[in-house]
Amino acid sequence: MSKIGLLVCGNSGIDYEKVDFPYEIVRSKLVIDGQEYEDFVDIKADEFYNIIAKNPNINLSTAQASTGEIAAKLELFKEQGYKDVIAVIISSGLSGTYQNVVLAGELVPDINLYPVDSHSVTFGQLAQVYKAAEMIKAGFPAQEIFEYLEEYKTRIQVYVLVDTLKFLVKNGRLSVASGMLGSLLKIKPLLYFTPTGHLVPYERIRTFSKARRRLIELAKQEIDDGIEGFYLAYTNNQEVVEGIRDEILAYAPELSIKLYPLTPVVGAHAGPGTCGFGIVRKKK
Repeated sequence: MSKIGLLVCGNSGIDYEKVDFPYEIVRSKLVIDGQEYEDFVDIKADEFYNIIAKNPNINLSTAQASTGEIAAKLELFKEQGYKDVIAVIISSGLSGTYQNVVLAGELVPDINLYPVDSHSVTFGQLAQVYKAAEMIKAGFPAQEIFEYLEEYKTRIQVYVLVDTLKFLVKNGRLSVASGMLGSLLKIKPLLYFTPTGHLVPYERIRTFSKARRRLIELAKQEIDDGIEGFYLAYTNNQEVVEGIRDEILAYAPELSIKLYPLTPVVGAHAGPGTCGFGIVRKKK
């Protein structure tokens, strides 16, 4: 059986986790006032959120990993004797990274690349990474892992509560009709991912306290319907999210809930004050 490698993009937040499996990572770039930073390497979540909390109008932009950078990672796998590589990548509805991975695979001969468009980001993407690592260690062939992940990702949902849509709108990461922008900018919208991996409004809510309450209601509904994984994300509001966790655990004490920081590159689009949860639904 050939060795199977695992390629992950940093938007999953894998840098903030301890994954008991070897992998290669491709990282996006963050540009703050014209200065470029490699996500996690040059700037970490706490530092980034401190910067934008103090400078809310600071000039932010991001850049995805290039095809050449990704091809170099695939060459590393090749040098180490890998024949097959599973790549779990941020949703193509949010970034061009997935397309660059596909193109990079065409540049590196003798590597069978299985690119997974996660249709998600952060913990929704990371759940797929954990499942891929689990199946590789269990000895499943690459094609079977790829096919399983294509089904598995359809059971993942992520709900996001943002303090302001300013960052998502500015960077074009929110799929919304232009006529809705004015009203959405005045509220605390709940967002979620479509089956094609696009981030869209779920509900429009006037205040943060009501939005927080609705987020918890949605979490309870998902728990009642049956889940096999639950995750929470925070930006510069870890204490707020810990409070949400405590309320959910009071409702479902048997749950194991992990908290993840949104990476600087993801946070550049979501903005400070963002939080959310992700679930993996049980297979019907």
